[in-house]
Amino acid sequence: MAFKSLLGVTAMNTANSRRLQTVQLGTPSPKQDMFLRCHRKYIGYGGARGGGKSWAVRVKAILLAQRFPGIHLLIVRRTYKELEGNHIRTLRAMTRDFAAYNSTEKLLTFSNGSMIEFMYCARDADLDKLQGLEYDVIFLDEATQLSEYQMRTITATLRGVNDFPKRVYYTCNPGGQGHQYIKRLFIDKQYKPSENPNEYAFIQALVDDNKALMESQPDYLAQLEALPKALREAWRYGRWDVFAGQVFTEFTDAPEHYADKRYTHVIEPFPIPIGWNIYRGFDWGYSKPFSVGWYAVAPSGRMYRFAELYGCTGEPNEGVQWTVDHVAEEIRRMEEEHPYMKGRHVFGIADPAIFAEDGGESIAETMEKHRVYFDRGDHQRIPGKMQCHYRLAFDDDGRPMFYVFNTCKHFIRCIPALMYDETRVEDIDTSLEDHNYDEWRYVCMARPIAPREMHHKKIIDPNNIDDPLNMVRDKVEGQTTDDILTFYEV
Repeated sequence: MAFKSLLGVTAMNTANSRRLQTVQLGTPSPKQDMFLRCHRKYIGYGGARGGGKSWAVRVKAILLAQRFPGIHLLIVRRTYKELEGNHIRTLRAMTRDFAAYNSTEKLLTFSNGSMIEFMYCARDADLDKLQGLEYDVIFLDEATQLSEYQMRTITATLRGVNDFPKRVYYTCNPGGQGHQYIKRLFIDKQYKPSENPNEYAFIQALVDDNKALMESQPDYLAQLEALPKALREAWRYGRWDVFAGQVFTEFTDAPEHYADKRYTHVIEPFPIPIGWNIYRGFDWGYSKPFSVGWYAVAPSGRMYRFAELYGCTGEPNEGVQWTVDHVAEEIRRMEEEHPYMKGRHVFGIADPAIFAEDGGESIAETMEKHRVYFDRGDHQRIPGKMQCHYRLAFDDDGRPMFYVFNTCKHFIRCIPALMYDETRVEDIDTSLEDHNYDEWRYVCMARPIAPREMHHKKIIDPNNIDDPLNMVRDKVEGQTTDDILTFYEV
């Protein structure tokens, strides 16, 4: 049942403990009402711009602080500027008659002993401030701006000996480095064994649900509609499959098209025909995950990622710390046992860094002792990224030049989550989980193709190619017309 009147809180005046005062907090929208009334342990709210998330956080914090004396609440934003502008200044004004603010400690203390603490987390090092602390309620405002590691570290402080039922509130929009984690929990609802599905709830709130904003800023909706497509889909409609800053917006996982292979990159496995070339991409990692991907290339040039070996602990971007020998042994075992690779030659392509000797045996040399061989991959980052884009592009019939088997779970998880770097705006943010992207990029650079428009030409003239990055010219020069048509056959 929605609130019929102004939401208020009755509090004891700090200046005169004998006088009670009622403060009006405002009237919630139906979606804000649902948020305020929800009693799950982990509650997500938002999904689009203009849904009234900040107001809901502030009001919920005040109501909990007043109703449960002595509890400790934490509100987190990525930067102090955002924290000050969105919450501290407004909360101080809303509670000035019954709470005192300590600017040094960034702590709002209520007359009943409850406290709201404010924290920013721009870097992992900011998490050091949490050592030894315990909270009853945590608000992660604009949660997707934080990494999964940051969110999980912060929420690990949700503990204490009192009887208060602990809560974590995530307000969020699509996009940001924490996008994939929030999407898994609240949108896809894919839970690990340690996560209880009954403890999670998500309340979708769009700008249409915020009548107050629509009335005060009637042009805001038009502003959202005028945004570029990716931003509009995320900020206006709260769609989690596309978001601002996403690199491979074209990557599509459409189970309804697994059979016909149209307008999807993810497909069901099939036996790799004899005669197709097999490639092995490799990106080394120890404290970070290593990634090995196996690719089959058809006579048409179309590429299929059909198997992977990913050295991740299950924690975000955390490596299993296998030795080089251990990784090589596992690669050798898979290639000797896998039905699509057994008895076939595999072309290995790896990060050139594995050939560095640094005063001792290189990673590549250690691999060779186990009969695992690699050539140096082309490490050009922007041309490599463009090759990935070229392969993901759909032709007029909805067929790309790259597919991935649905058994390659880590690739499917990581590639859509990659974002552009804030300073190197044409490149991938390398702080993200980009390891299977790197080895995919090396393989794509070993078999470069032109933009999809090239596939409609009968004859390819190496001197007349729409190839601004010079990715195809060397591949075409010196080949016969028959060779070229085979290479580019769709």
